[in-house]
Amino acid sequence: MIAYFDCSSGISGDMILGALVDAGLPPQKLKKSLSCLPIKGYKLNIRKVKRAGFLATKVNVEIQDTRCKIQDARKWKDIERIIKASTLPKNIKQKGLSIFKRLFEAEAKVHGERFEDVHLHELGAIDCIIDIFGTLIGIDIMGIKKIYSSPLNLGSGAIKTEHGILPVPAPAAAELLKNVPVYSSDINFELTTPTGAVLISTLADSFGPMPDMQISKIGAGAGSKDFKKQPNV
Repeated sequence: MIAYFDCSSGISGDMILGALVDAGLPPQKLKKSLSCLPIKGYKLNIRKVKRAGFLATKVNVEIQDTRCKIQDARKWKDIERIIKASTLPKNIKQKGLSIFKRLFEAEAKVHGERFEDVHLHELGAIDCIIDIFGTLIGIDIMGIKKIYSSPLNLGSGAIKTEHGILPVPAPAAAELLKNVPVYSSDINFELTTPTGAVLISTLADSFGPMPDMQISKIGAGAGSKDFKKQPNV
């Protein structure tokens, strides 16, 4: 089975998870596999929403215990320890480590810091881990062997970060999207997040028009915002 991601409204970790669930990924199987990670204090909230009048699935990672120390564990050594301590299959752990390494390398380069010292500033550790490993688990459960993607809509405007106001795409996202076809629409919002950027740029075999295929399943994964001009899915 192959999967084609239409990223005309960008891509993020929660949008990918929503699309997989909407296309038939059983939520209980997803939750059971995610329990192999040594993480507590969160809940996966899955619900149907509408975006510009179209039905889609929204997946949120809700932090239930604000005292959860993992949420502050944002250095490479912390993330690496969590992944290695999990009981996930070896191939999924290796892919997850590779994806997180790219994310940290991009952050280190744009901030001029050492790889070991850089923090994932705007990314909550639990959210990021669940989005990334939820995606890898979902792809595995659904038997997806190859992934293709459209060019990525980055959005436009600026975003508020710990480093001040930055243009869209954020520097880390731009670093991760080297050699990937992208474009900017007039939607004043960050449509492609660093998590979405690292996932699709790592997992996609190629970018371009939809390949020849027979459609068997369709999934719409919703982003957080609801735009009037186009469905944010």
